Amino acid sequence: MAQRSTQGGKRFFVWAALAGLVSGAVFLAVAELFALILARSASPVLAVGGFVIDIVPQPFKEFAIATFGEYDKIALLAGLGLAVVIASAVGGILEYVRPPLGVVVIVIAGALSTAAVVTRAGVSPLGFLPPLLGAAAGAVILVMLSRRLRTWKAAAVPADGEEAPKAMGRRQFFLLAGIAGASAVIVGIASRAVSMAVTSVEAIRDNLTLPKPNSTVTIPNGAELDIEGISPLFTPNKDFYRVDTALTVPTVDPDTWRLVIDGMVDERVEISFQDLLDMGLDEYVITLTCVSNEVGGELVGNAKWLGVPVRDVLKKAGVKGDADMVLSKSVDGYTASTPLSALTDDNLDAIFAVAMNGEPLPPEHGFPVRMVVPGLYGYVSATKWVTELKVTTFEKDEAYWTPRGYSAEAPIKFSSRIDTPKLGAAVDAGRIAIAGVAWAQTVGIERVEVSIDNGDWTPATLSAPINEDTWVQWFLEWDATPGTHYVAVRAVNKNGDLQIEDRAPIAPDGSTGWQRSLIRVA
Repeated sequence: MAQRSTQGGKRFFVWAALAGLVSGAVFLAVAELFALILARSASPVLAVGGFVIDIVPQPFKEFAIATFGEYDKIALLAGLGLAVVIASAVGGILEYVRPPLGVVVIVIAGALSTAAVVTRAGVSPLGFLPPLLGAAAGAVILVMLSRRLRTWKAAAVPADGEEAPKAMGRRQFFLLAGIAGASAVIVGIASRAVSMAVTSVEAIRDNLTLPKPNSTVTIPNGAELDIEGISPLFTPNKDFYRVDTALTVPTVDPDTWRLVIDGMVDERVEISFQDLLDMGLDEYVITLTCVSNEVGGELVGNAKWLGVPVRDVLKKAGVKGDADMVLSKSVDGYTASTPLSALTDDNLDAIFAVAMNGEPLPPEHGFPVRMVVPGLYGYVSATKWVTELKVTTFEKDEAYWTPRGYSAEAPIKFSSRIDTPKLGAAVDAGRIAIAGVAWAQTVGIERVEVSIDNGDWTPATLSAPINEDTWVQWFLEWDATPGTHYVAVRAVNKNGDLQIEDRAPIAPDGSTGWQRSLIRVA
């Protein structure tokens, strides 16, 4: 009988964990509901996720990018979800074993969520309420479920060799757990879906007609090589890399978007989306590179952009002579430090882009307006969802990544990459093409050289360059013999500089090194 009682008692820990999970779900659902009503930026999960992104040390950020790529945000959300499940289950058990420790867990979770919400950029004055109300609702449900669970256990204690009636306590527990759990799922999912639908700008973007550009870029014959496996000349929007700090894609209505130019200027200027379009659009072809791009990596892409020169917008405000930096700010609070000279140089096409590869910017790439600056890594120049320019100095201000171990200024280091044959993929013996891309923004690529099995460096054939701000394709025909072969590639820019051979990590200002790959020939 004692063994049976012990085994029966253990199962109540399972039901206590279930009570914690239901209470956690109620917490999140009520918070999402009131976030929808009071402050759509006050979702606890998204706020905590954004906070985690901000505080995670640089090596972990790079590990996440290298491991999960564009799915790093999904991985973070999955990790947060697992943490919520574990914490909720532990809270339920604590409340069952030693009340009110479970409620304390929920109170702590509510306090942390509130702190994460109120410290996010652009939070509304009522942003603190959703997580507090969610925590209160979760705590109430946890207390009610725990009391019913203890009543059920008390009724299940053997007396005189017989079990006392326990159906009432068990029925009350499962009835409340079922109603609360189902309601939480329905309310939580519905609130998040409605919030996304209300704030979605997809329909606006789809119906947006941009004016025709005043000028277009002429693509020369031979700009794109017809070689299987090589990166296309223009990276499709769906394949263009995405690396940013936004846990969810910001939704910005072009009708309400404003760009503010302030700081060390003669006059504070505020322009609307229509004001920007009225300045006249031109077409540009610019390659973007992420500082997180490893040697041979894929965090680089080339696109056609429609936009307005940043220098023309800055002229409206009048930049003061002592300024040397522009701190650009995104709607989600992200900031980038761009040398003022890169934005005002008449020979550099730094732009506010509104279109990408023939269509309005995709939401994940900065709709309605982003910055595109040739020759600089994206973290110091390519601010998406841009809403503010502060003309300042490097001495006075620093951007998001600077205190996290990255340089305040980051010119792109030119590089080259092997696209085909892919590492580890076997090819047939005979004449094949080794091919890839190379880039040296603002300078241009002079030549690309390939070495096979540590042999002499052989010049590759280059595609016709569009301009000095875009990558070029290259290929070398090779008579492949059976076996495993080592292939290396390097580039020389138009200044005569040789690509750096020595390997360097991506922090603080971009990776270096020649890519070396293996080719298996059958």
